Amino acid sequence: MQVARPALHAQSPSPIDAERASRLILPRVSRTFALGIKLLPPKLEPPVRLGYLLCRIADTVEDELAMSAERKAQLLDAFLACFDEPALADEFGDCVAELHANDDYRELVAQTGATFRSYRALDEPTRAILRYWIGEMVRGMRQVVLDNPHGIRIASVAEFHRYCYYVAGTVGHLLTDLWRVHSTVVGQAAYERLLEDCEAFGEALQTVNILKDIAWDAEHENAIYVPADLLEASGSGHDAVLDAGRREATRAALAPLIQIANDDIERAMRYIEAIPAGAMRVRLFCALPLLFAIATMRELEGSDAMLVPGGAVKIGRPEVRALVIAGSTSALTNRTLRWLADRVRKRPFTLTG
Repeated sequence: MQVARPALHAQSPSPIDAERASRLILPRVSRTFALGIKLLPPKLEPPVRLGYLLCRIADTVEDELAMSAERKAQLLDAFLACFDEPALADEFGDCVAELHANDDYRELVAQTGATFRSYRALDEPTRAILRYWIGEMVRGMRQVVLDNPHGIRIASVAEFHRYCYYVAGTVGHLLTDLWRVHSTVVGQAAYERLLEDCEAFGEALQTVNILKDIAWDAEHENAIYVPADLLEASGSGHDAVLDAGRREATRAALAPLIQIANDDIERAMRYIEAIPAGAMRVRLFCALPLLFAIATMRELEGSDAMLVPGGAVKIGRPEVRALVIAGSTSALTNRTLRWLADRVRKRPFTLTG
């Protein structure tokens, strides 16, 4: 049966329409990222926004449960080809007929052609950065998909690190290269210092997300990122991550991942501290998700909710709002940012004490 092509493809959108479409879809696929991206300078907002959306398109394909690994790999190859061929980008959105994601992510994929149209409007150095690091990410995703045809099951800590590099460490590099090209205050010395910890910045956020979403990933994505070697050493296993009878053993297996997350959070703090004070809006963009991650780790370390079917670990909206307000001033200096991070580690942050 032939599936009707989405209305978006009836005619190629104008550059203005394509840009508008990418701005409208962003908050529907990531409220947190949409909040932070508004803080960036005008030269940085478009490439960071488009880079995020392109990564999410590929991630939506990777997460599709009903699709074979071979078909996912084929689509990821087709996605990479879109960087070279505008016509292929316009056609890629047709694969939405094969996806069972929610309506927002389906629309994002349907708008692939429009997103690449906005990408092509960027200057050449910026396009080169996005193409290189998104290519690195997608090729890594492709290999993970083929290595795990029946759902992602991470076997070892070394494999966990590789996965986090491909899906998040690459983002740290992408952002850092954009800071260098588009921020006059991020000179060569600052750039070289940022490169030391840019992977850890991205991977810290990814590891925290993995830890807080263990139940969700297992139940809704058929994915278990807790390494099998850690689970087996504690007396649990991939088939028992949500088993109440082995919850204590599973919880013990998370200790090394929690340590990895905390180590990466410290390096992520050093990353932000290396961003010159003159790049204040970049510092704030980076500081907010890290503060959210620190607050989430505080809750994780005293909870088993992420190991309960239907459970998850979240920080409350009042704390999110308070951190947005406090972060806008605390990110000004390294000392005040450290103070706020240390305060968040102790108890939920409020503006009243």
